[in-house]
Amino acid sequence: MSKVDPKLIPEVNIGMVGHVDHGKSTITEMLTGKWPAQHSEELKRGITIRLGYADATFYRCPKCGTYSTSKKCPKCFSDTEIQRTVSFVDAPGHESLMATVLTGASLLDGALLVIAADEKCPMPQTKEHLKALEVVGIDKIVIVQNKIDLVTPERAKENYEEIKEFVKGTIAENAPIIPISAQQRVNAEYLIEAIETTIPTPERDPSKHPIMLIARSFDINKPGYPPKKLVGGILGGSLIQGRLKVCDEIEIRPGIKVGNDWKSLTTEVVSLQKAGITLEDAGPGGLLGVMTKLDPALTKSDGLAGNVVGHPDKLPPVWKEIELEVHLLERIVGTKEEQEVKPIQKNEVLMINVWTSRSVGIVEEVKGDYTRLKLKLPVCAEVGSRVVLSRQIAGRWRLFGWGILK
Repeated sequence: MSKVDPKLIPEVNIGMVGHVDHGKSTITEMLTGKWPAQHSEELKRGITIRLGYADATFYRCPKCGTYSTSKKCPKCFSDTEIQRTVSFVDAPGHESLMATVLTGASLLDGALLVIAADEKCPMPQTKEHLKALEVVGIDKIVIVQNKIDLVTPERAKENYEEIKEFVKGTIAENAPIIPISAQQRVNAEYLIEAIETTIPTPERDPSKHPIMLIARSFDINKPGYPPKKLVGGILGGSLIQGRLKVCDEIEIRPGIKVGNDWKSLTTEVVSLQKAGITLEDAGPGGLLGVMTKLDPALTKSDGLAGNVVGHPDKLPPVWKEIELEVHLLERIVGTKEEQEVKPIQKNEVLMINVWTSRSVGIVEEVKGDYTRLKLKLPVCAEVGSRVVLSRQIAGRWRLFGWGILK
């Protein structure tokens, strides 16, 4: 296999979050050349339903300092120097898809909070997404003021002041605000520079046992393939620690339901890919595709999304009941009324998100900050993990708090 420049392999995952139709997918396409909504239902409805992924390699001109995604400087036409490659996770902005945003947040090293200049700030999902970033602890944030081509200079400045007021006292208070037009490709170089200076590649320990969070899973076989051409199921997600290698034996937890119980799966890594580059081994950062020897019927249509991958017997435990130290928000975010958060009640049904898994639990016990839930679907997670809590309000799951897994 030919030697690959390590800077072409994605190092970090950056989330695209913000209100529906504020331009997240268009910004992703501007930076990566790829439209992240690949599913027919998404294209039909014009919104992002599942998490979309795309990679971008950033370059800098040594002569004039301009950042770009090109090997030639767009300003002085000099040869540029590669900086690094990043993966973008495009999260849905539609209010009913908040659970998908929270699922993706567990994969992120930083985020772009997209706010359109042609609408009043903040919109309901802008508030909800910023609160989600706070809840899961993502503090490396760049605010993107999009659609400046659609407003007057006076309105752009007014919107800038609205943004400053909105983020005051939040995790994004000191985040840079970059005005752009994604449609017209205006100020892309300043956005890339802000990403490079604000969202660094985190320090990671390669000696730890690997933990990969599955966000997507696929069957890439086409109808009519002869048996000799069939390949095993594909897992898509991100390593949060350790390294995976080709030929590694791996375990997948919680796995699949067998009768009334759940059984973990074991298989072998056939190949690894990041940003279309085939690798012999892969570490954290960026979005990773893992071809396995699994029956593709198990992986099709995201069948294993939410599971966790690692070496056999080295993964965190599987929980059918969870005990949490709960922290409630003051108000429900994402609704216009912003009603006060009521205490958790016994027998209440709550949705939880931990890592990339999602489940529904029935509250069995509440004592002060302590809450115990019995889960309908088991989850695999480490003690001390942050668990996001949502409850049904007016037919929607709404973020209202978070807990620490005890």
